[in-house]
Amino acid sequence: MISAAIHGFILAFGLILPLGVQNVFVFNQGATQPKWTNALPVVLTAALCDTLLISLAVLGISAVVLEISFLKFALSVIGIAFLLYMGYVTWKSKPSTEGNSVQLFSSRKQITFAASVSLLNPHAIMDTVGVIGTSSLAYTGIEKAVFTIVCIFVSWLWFFGLSIVGRWVGKFDLTGNFINTLNKISAVIMWGTALYLVFAL
Repeated sequence: MISAAIHGFILAFGLILPLGVQNVFVFNQGATQPKWTNALPVVLTAALCDTLLISLAVLGISAVVLEISFLKFALSVIGIAFLLYMGYVTWKSKPSTEGNSVQLFSSRKQITFAASVSLLNPHAIMDTVGVIGTSSLAYTGIEKAVFTIVCIFVSWLWFFGLSIVGRWVGKFDLTGNFINTLNKISAVIMWGTALYLVFAL
C-alpha cells in the first residue's frame, strides 16, 4: 500500500509540474486577484476537473471516450476556440496597480476557462489515460484506491499551492511589470497549445 502511495505521488507530481495553460492560469489568477479567495473558483475548478479525469482514467472510461473519433474532434475544435479567445483576453488584460481600473476575470470566466483547458484538451486527457490510467492497472482493491486518492490529493495540493505562491508574488509586484509579462507569456502558451491541437487534428 505504501509503494502504491509513493508511486501515485511521484507520478501525479511529475505530470502536473510542467508549465502549461492550466498551471499558468491558476498562478496568474492568484497573482492578479485583489484577494486570494477571489481566485478560489479557478483553483477548485482545476482541482475538480483533474479529480474527474483521474477517476475516469483509473476506471477506464476516458479511454473509451477517446475511441469515438467525432467526439474527440469536437473536443479539439471547442478547445482550440477557447484557447484562442482566452489568449486574446489574457494578452489584453492589465495588472492591477493603484489608481488603475482593471477588468479582472470574474468567477464565471475563471470556471469556464479552467474547465475548458482541462476537459476540452484531448492531449491532456490522453496523458491522464496513458500514464495514470495505465499505471493504475498494476494495482487492485485497496492499493488501487490508495494510488488514485494520492494522485487526486497531489492535484489539489498543487493548485492551492500555486495560487498561494501567485498571490505572494502579486503582493510584491507593486509596479505590475511582472504580472504584465506573465500575462503575455500566458497568452503565448495558450496560442501555442491551440496551434498544437490544430496540428494534432
